[in-house]
Parts: sequence; structure tokens; C-alpha cells
Amino acid sequence: MTPRSYLFVPGNRPERFDKALASAADAVIVDLEDAVPPDQKIAARELVGAWLSAERPVIVRINAADTPWHADDVALCRRPGVAAVMVAKAERAEALAGLGLNLPLLPLIESAAGVDQLRAIAAVPGVQRLAFGAIDFQLDLNMRAEFDELIHFRSQIVLASRLAGIASPIDSPSVAITEEAEVEHDAQRARRLGFGAKLCIHPQQLAAVNRSFSPSATEVAWARRVLEIAAASGGAAVALDGRMIDKPVILRAQAILAEVR
Repeated sequence: MTPRSYLFVPGNRPERFDKALASAADAVIVDLEDAVPPDQKIAARELVGAWLSAERPVIVRINAADTPWHADDVALCRRPGVAAVMVAKAERAEALAGLGLNLPLLPLIESAAGVDQLRAIAAVPGVQRLAFGAIDFQLDLNMRAEFDELIHFRSQIVLASRLAGIASPIDSPSVAITEEAEVEHDAQRARRLGFGAKLCIHPQQLAAVNRSFSPSATEVAWARRVLEIAAASGGAAVALDGRMIDKPVILRAQAILAEVR
């Protein structure tokens, strides 16, 4: 099933790779970008390359196209064991298309230029879903923002994803690590906007994120009642709890049950 949680693990910390895979994360991203200092980039790439295996596929986040590490990062991603590639600071559809990788791509939208080119980026063949990098985005726009100020930009990412027919996007990680209630609040707000997953920077965030992007017991019970009543009606107009059950409601109920794990 489509991942709900993506856990970052620094590429220069090989002792954490297997621990990340053993966590509750739906997907693991081995990070060669922000988590690795410039003077350790080459060594981190070598460490990741030595560890990669087709038996334990992971996502690799590569450095941006305008950095000196980009080309070698791309070459690393041609090895077995790379399930998908997260492209940092994606801004141009042409750059994504020119990677020459026969792998799913996860462009990370982190700048004004990236938002401006959202629809073109989302339409690049191989793009699996978009991701939002809120911290770098705020830096690029000189913003001092909380969640509310970024709703417009998040919504644009959701819209571009839907128009391109790709999976619902991945929201930016929460900066709170041990505050599970805050992580869950952030994740649920993103879900209500149409996001389908969230990036995580610590294993302690995973439970709240996985829970937030899964149907609740109340939602599942409602969906089952809708489908039962609709099936029993024989196509006649019917209501549940005083609300009309029509085709969009039935489709919503089916979608909820399809997400149950």
C-alpha cells in the first residue's frame, strides 16, 4: 500500500540504517542532503553504497542539481537496493526528466520556483508523488510562518498532484520530536488538506503519523454502515443519520475501507 510515513536516516550514520528499517516507518529515506555536512558528503555516499542491497530497498534523497555532489548521487541510485529517489529542491521539470533513472521520483518542493513549476514537475514521467519541505520553503520566501500561513502553498501541491493523477503528496516533517500530540495535530491538519503521508525525522513521530493517515475506527464503522445500507436499498434513495447517501458518499465509504491495513 502507499506509504503513510517516510523516515529520514542520515547517510553518514550507517549504524542507524537497519534500525530505521526495523521501525514502524512505511518507508525509509537514506539522506545524502541536509542531514549530512558538506565535508562528509562523499564519505556518506560511499557508506550508503556499501550498505545498499536489493533485499532491503530504500529511498535515497540526493543533493540538488546545482550542487557538486548531484551527479555522483544520481549514479549511486542506479545500484540495486534503491527503490525510489527523493530529489531535493526540485524546481525544473527538465532536470527531473534528465536524471535518466528508471525509478520512481519524489520531488521535494522547497522553493518559490518549485511551487511555480508544480504542475510541470508533477507531470514528469516517473514522478510518484510530491513532497513539501516547509522549512526550506520559508527560508526561500523569507517567511516567519506557522501552519496556517502555508495552507495556500500546501493546497497548491495537493491540487497539482490530483491534476497529474499521482498519489496524494507527502507533508513536511514536524519539528517536534517528543511531543506526540503536536505531531498528530500537524499530521491531521495535513490530511484534511488532502495530503496522504508525512515525512518524519525521528522514530518517535511514526506512531502519530501512521495513525493520522489511517482511517479511524469511527470512520471505518461509518463506511461499513453506508455500504450496508446502500446495498440493502436496491438503488433506492436512502439516508443514514439524517443524511442522504448518494454516489459520492458511497465512493467515499469505499475509499475509506480501501485504506484499512
